[in-house]
Amino acid sequence: MTDARAQLKKALARIGRVAVLAGGRSAEREISLDSGREVHAALRALGVLAEIVDPAEVTVETLTGFERVFIALHGRGGEDGVIQGVLEHLGVRYTGSGVMASAIGMDKVRTKLLWAGAGLPTPEFYVAGTAQPPELGYPLMIKPAREGSSIGMRKVDNAEELDEAIRAAREYDDAVLVERWVSGPEFTVAILNDRALPAIRLETPNSFYDFDAKYRADTTRYLCPCGLSEQQEGELKELALQAFRQVGAEGWGRVDVMQDSDGRFQLLEINTVPGMTDHSLVPMAARAAGMTFEELVAEILLSAREHTDG
Repeated sequence: MTDARAQLKKALARIGRVAVLAGGRSAEREISLDSGREVHAALRALGVLAEIVDPAEVTVETLTGFERVFIALHGRGGEDGVIQGVLEHLGVRYTGSGVMASAIGMDKVRTKLLWAGAGLPTPEFYVAGTAQPPELGYPLMIKPAREGSSIGMRKVDNAEELDEAIRAAREYDDAVLVERWVSGPEFTVAILNDRALPAIRLETPNSFYDFDAKYRADTTRYLCPCGLSEQQEGELKELALQAFRQVGAEGWGRVDVMQDSDGRFQLLEINTVPGMTDHSLVPMAARAAGMTFEELVAEILLSAREHTDG
């Protein structure tokens, strides 16, 4: 055993029972279960007394028996401040962002309003149903305001497709974001304890990085190094950190960014509980920074604290 691993296990040995929250009832349930299984296996390999807890199958009172909670719940109920509020009420430490930042980060509209108000670059947008929406031209990107994993998202090229896409997106959320389409490369920047990990460039033959490109296709490419100059990547990472802090996010997460045709970075969204399988983007960035998956999971768990921002 290496000295670093021994030190890590020593620090983790002081932690009692840990619940890995995974599953839930959101549209991202199966992805969450995958994340939870990977996190659980990593913690057990490090000697942590960890158990998977699915809030769709047990009552929240179950969590009072744990010293810490590793939140691996994606989407509603897990990433939107709900479970964070429950854990604060129970007085149990948990990983990641607090109630307020989680709620804002889950809502793409509120996040973009916050960024725009702070002068951070984000594509122009409006909420479907606005009385006099701005003229953004075509193509456009349609997104349910409070879903993840690109669920319900669609690129549209004309008014007929726009109406159809809005109707489809409303099956997931009554608030639908209509956003100016950005042509250019897409990047993601993982944040871990207030530092930006190496940026990843996402390439797909699909029209955008959709659900299929994320979880099914074998044609998606993940480039790390991302192909930017050292100066450009530094600017991208600093922008991601600013965006993360502006939302009030903590601990760990991920910020998604496009680079437009003029070379300017445009913020898309923030993920406060990103995927945590061994092929997900945050573990990929951690590997590029020289961290193993187990080390990443351990650092996230050790940073769990008692939140008081609810």
